[in-house]
Amino acid sequence: MASSTFILCFLAFSLLLGLIRLTKASKLEIEELSWLDDDKDEEINMVLGRHDSLRKCDLGSGKWVYDQTYPLYDAATCPYLSTRVTCRKNGRPDSDYEKWRWKPHGCNIPRFDALEFLGRMRRKRIMLVGDSIMRNQWESLVCLVESVVPTDRKTVTYAGPTMAFHALDFETSIEFCWAPLLVELKKGPGNRRILHLDLIEENAKYWRAADVLVFDSAHWWTHSDKWTSWDLLMEGKHVARDMNRMVAYQRGLRTWAKWIDLNLDPRQSRVIFRSMSPRHNRDNGWKCYKQREPLAYASHPHVPEEMMILKGVLKSMRFPVYLQDITAMSALRKDGHPSVYTQAGGDKVVKQHGTGHGSTDCSHWCLPGVPDIWNEMLNAML
Repeated sequence: MASSTFILCFLAFSLLLGLIRLTKASKLEIEELSWLDDDKDEEINMVLGRHDSLRKCDLGSGKWVYDQTYPLYDAATCPYLSTRVTCRKNGRPDSDYEKWRWKPHGCNIPRFDALEFLGRMRRKRIMLVGDSIMRNQWESLVCLVESVVPTDRKTVTYAGPTMAFHALDFETSIEFCWAPLLVELKKGPGNRRILHLDLIEENAKYWRAADVLVFDSAHWWTHSDKWTSWDLLMEGKHVARDMNRMVAYQRGLRTWAKWIDLNLDPRQSRVIFRSMSPRHNRDNGWKCYKQREPLAYASHPHVPEEMMILKGVLKSMRFPVYLQDITAMSALRKDGHPSVYTQAGGDKVVKQHGTGHGSTDCSHWCLPGVPDIWNEMLNAML
């Protein structure tokens, strides 16, 4: 009897000891898991905080800061640059225009990391749509990423008005689509150019399946009469020989906006509209030849009418389109244009013809240069 009582007491004590150990172990495990969760929450909060600060920050308001660690790539080793933007190769003697980065007031734009960008864009199509200045930006973006992709794992393809850089291992494409007016410009009777303000599908069919779309359209709407892009304007059955250019621009943008609203899903596509790139030419009182550094501030800042129209159209849309405002910041960079260095021996052209020669380019941008910063901003927005 005493023996049985001893055995029962021993078993009860063992069971109680096991429960105490289990409770301690469980408490330790819970504390460890809690610590891990706290760490994860802290990491998530850091990421969300950074994104929230970027959202609250006006990326377009800031200053240019000289940075010796720029540029982010070497033009001599990027095979995708057009001759017209390789300014140093074409004889430009200075290189400081490559070393300025943009510092917004109140936040920082993260330095572009090619592998991180391609990792986030894995299995995605990024398409830049617009004019030759958007092509300028496309070349910049391709040069920013191409150096981390092995030679045999990258290629460029062409189809109609599009060209695409493919990073094969990431299944990522960075594409450009030529559509400077967004709406359709067609040849009509007598070989006249007709701008259809209410038609867009012939261009938009190339954009439909893209995951990220970046648009611009302004310069072709504002060309002088001598260089106008169309002979007639058409809307429905109504044909006009002339129309206020800003009225036409607004109608063309509304056609684009309607297509975006009806055809894209914000859960699947991200859409950004990049504002107008400024031109530092004689028409608006600027010259860009021999300019060596940015302006510290704009002496006569103003909001272009095109910007006001664009903002109005974007505000009326159901689809959430993000405005990338690069106009004011780029207006400070009169030093960043090719000027006479659009071809080899630019200085010889000046000596022979003077700075008024037609080859002077104060609209496009040298690369590396200002469009690289647009793409750092774009990366932050994405």
